[in-house]
Amino acid sequence: MNFLNIFFQSPLFYFFLVWSLVWKGLALWRAAKNNHLVWFIVLLVVNTLGILEIVYLLIIGKKQKKPQPL
Repeated sequence: MNFLNIFFQSPLFYFFLVWSLVWKGLALWRAAKNNHLVWFIVLLVVNTLGILEIVYLLIIGKKQKKPQPL
């Protein structure tokens, strides 16, 4: 049996697929909401199993506070 056939039949493959899609979706949504075009493109193109997406969400893409009117 081919290695790829074994890998694609593994539950671990589907776990990482869902894991990556969830984090990528959250990070892309936050980047678009914050108007971070460069981050949006990087997150869309680079696949890091959620690592870059988690870094963006926790450190860089924190929700920007709007200035309070006086």
